Amino acid sequence: MTIKPFGYDDIAPFLKLAAAENWVTDPWEFEFLLSTFPQGCCAARAESGELAGCVTSLKHQRSGWIGNLIVAAGFRGQGVGQELFVSALEALRSSGVETVWLTASKLGQALYEKHGFKSIDTIVRWSGTGRQRHISQGAVANYSNHDTLLNDIDAQVWGDQRAALLAATVTRGRLLQKASGFAVLQPCGDALQIGPFSALDDATADTLLNNALQSAALGTKLYLDAPASNRAALRLFNRRGLRISGSTRLMYRGRKPDYRAELLYGLASLGSCG
Repeated sequence: MTIKPFGYDDIAPFLKLAAAENWVTDPWEFEFLLSTFPQGCCAARAESGELAGCVTSLKHQRSGWIGNLIVAAGFRGQGVGQELFVSALEALRSSGVETVWLTASKLGQALYEKHGFKSIDTIVRWSGTGRQRHISQGAVANYSNHDTLLNDIDAQVWGDQRAALLAATVTRGRLLQKASGFAVLQPCGDALQIGPFSALDDATADTLLNNALQSAALGTKLYLDAPASNRAALRLFNRRGLRISGSTRLMYRGRKPDYRAELLYGLASLGSCG
């Protein structure tokens, strides 16, 4: 078994592994991660050349994120996941980050705790459907016109600047914005994801969510990952008819982050980038 850099040719094999685990993911994440922090993206290969597993990571300004850790069924129990995880963690540590984030399944939590990660929240996967019968084809938002507001609000949530991630999601999605909040409606395979989604008050979050639901074609599957500790979000999503379809633990290692869950209504990705 060898650990090598994850490359563009590994995207399709990863998607097959992810589909077998019923993961909701999209190729854009890998294209973004490989262009932003390639040294933190690793693949494990068997002697036959078969992809045995992979992991990705992303560096922000003072923090980083580990995601997409997966091991093919036939290679589990051989230490492959731990070796991949340590490779990504070392890449982030070498880059000088103070805090490393990740979301953990119940099966993976013990591994992360072994390496010093602590639970800080639960991330709940919500699902719903679009509610507009006729979609107008509006122009894609120009991120440069919105970057200051988005970065300022996002930094209040995470205690760090995540400009590259915000720019990538806005560029590929549809930006919904108010003076005290924003949400991005991103394509995700045959579905849509609402996120990043942050708001400084409940009324703004309600308006943005309603606009997102009304902007998606009737019956289109929608996903949204939000912190369980944001009780206002829980009430809002229930009121708008969304349903819980899963959960993971939000964990960190290193400097305790200035994390404000009460402002966070949706992650920027479904588990891989934060």
